[in-house]
Amino acid sequence: MIKTILIATDFSLESLDVLKKVLKNKTEQNDENQYNILFVSGYDMGDSIRDLLFTTKSTIFGKIRSQEFCDAYSIINNKYPNLINKITCDIFTGSFQRTFNSYIETAGIDEAYFSSVKSKNLSKGQFDVTPYLKKCKNINAIEVLTQTPEFVPEKGRLAEVFL
Repeated sequence: MIKTILIATDFSLESLDVLKKVLKNKTEQNDENQYNILFVSGYDMGDSIRDLLFTTKSTIFGKIRSQEFCDAYSIINNKYPNLINKITCDIFTGSFQRTFNSYIETAGIDEAYFSSVKSKNLSKGQFDVTPYLKKCKNINAIEVLTQTPEFVPEKGRLAEVFL
């Protein structure tokens, strides 16, 4: 059976720690389901007509998502091929709770996870969707405890995925 997992992210390498912990937990439980992983971050499109007409998701991803993030989730995808069906990234551009609830329902989200650590890597226009996720009545969002040590020699690098 294929289920969909939403992970609130800021598209940093640290945010992939949530995915690693969720998949490790599912492996330990001998979960036989496959999952579509959906990384979601909020993005304020602004009020400019020009930006609303000519800005695409790929343009926005070029601004807020690094190549290291894409490489890192590919590594995780290769590590758990029996659990992951596909990984996609998306942005939530709304500003109301009911819009987010509709987004969750439309995307067919079965499970949702967010980090216990507040994001520090938000780019201009980007916002955290965790408050919307906590208030969403359609799904029970689960907080994943993540800790970022003060000094890690590989912090901010692709090797951090293997830690």
